[in-house]
Amino acid sequence: FYDKIHFTRGGEAMDESFGSRLKHAWNAFMNRSPTYRTADYGASYSYRPDRPRLTRGNERSIVTSVYNRIAMDVAAISIQHVRLDANGRFLSAMDSGLNRCLTLEANLDQTGRGFVQDIAMSMMDEGVVAIVPVDTTVDPTVSSSYEINTMRTGKILEWYPQYVRVRIYNDRTGNKEEIMLQKSQIGIVENPLFAVMNEPNSTMQRLARKLALLDVIDEQSGSGKLDLIIQLPYVIKTDARRQQAEKRRKDIEDQLSGSKYGIAYTDGTERITQLNRSVENNLMHQIEYLTSMLYSQLGITQEIMDGTADDKTMLNYYSRTIEPFVSAIADEMKRKFLTKTARSQFQSIAFFRDPFKLVPVSELAEIADKFTRNEILSPNEMRQIIGLKPSADPKADELRNRNVSEANGSEAAKAPTEETTDNNQTEGGNSK
Repeated sequence: FYDKIHFTRGGEAMDESFGSRLKHAWNAFMNRSPTYRTADYGASYSYRPDRPRLTRGNERSIVTSVYNRIAMDVAAISIQHVRLDANGRFLSAMDSGLNRCLTLEANLDQTGRGFVQDIAMSMMDEGVVAIVPVDTTVDPTVSSSYEINTMRTGKILEWYPQYVRVRIYNDRTGNKEEIMLQKSQIGIVENPLFAVMNEPNSTMQRLARKLALLDVIDEQSGSGKLDLIIQLPYVIKTDARRQQAEKRRKDIEDQLSGSKYGIAYTDGTERITQLNRSVENNLMHQIEYLTSMLYSQLGITQEIMDGTADDKTMLNYYSRTIEPFVSAIADEMKRKFLTKTARSQFQSIAFFRDPFKLVPVSELAEIADKFTRNEILSPNEMRQIIGLKPSADPKADELRNRNVSEANGSEAAKAPTEETTDNNQTEGGNSK
């Protein structure tokens, strides 16, 4: 019963008896704490309250798919708090709270990648988004040298010369609250494509209005109405004839609604004309035109949306569409969250995109050969890109051209010594 076992916890070897393990064991379904009331946990919702909600009817159109595609690609680019050298080149990632917010955990509800996606989605929907440091080590109004522990996105409601009123989710109360914050304390990122997406008469807003009109027409055509005109065999000019016509119309409605198959009968002298035909207009052509125009203005193609775009199209998409969003986020964070002293110490906010994500396996071998032969990447770095664990061979971390090294070695082995040359010349001379 008291036999001890050897195990590790957090990388440190420990010995613990079976009785100790049994004493400290815990199961989520066998909680021995007192029964909790619902009020003890705070406010509750049937959906996630901090999730960004699209406004102005954008969630009911193709605008949502465009927003989501761009936000996902923006979040796929790694944004880090880094240290540079004197020439502005990347040295290493900083071990700071800001870097942990961007790469690991931004707050209680979001990872670093989810936080960046939230920034991009809110920026495109609202036109501008506030990046608010919620938990810091020092009051930002007292000192500018502080460590950021958690961050959230907020919606700017009112603008003042030095302040803004922001609606932000409070994870302690579970409610969205409005607070006044200084502009110098928070990051304010504006959509670089504001003129295309958020202006009242922009292409995207016009497309959203056209799609709303199309939805109204679809609802009318699918409402179940028959749209019939009944021509009676008498002239309706007096109140008596009008009442008689209303009675006849009501009779036909009752026949259609009360019949199992919707069948009604009429008099032989009556004529019925059906009007429920499709509305002939150019609304669909206008929507197609606005959609193609929007794609061209955003630098997006249909192939990018369905995942069949080639490498040149994707490179143009990342350069013209994704890079402005990421640069706007990184530049604002560098301006607001890094002090002048930190920037003088070569600290910065940089972003990196993996260039090998879109490379097919058939071309990866040739790329690996060129990168290692030209001493750009070591074999272990290429193994990391492929997804293999690093090799234990120390030579796998060396930046050298293995083809040249092998050639030099073989030539050195084959090169004749001076003594051998002299002997051969002497022997040759004697033989003569």
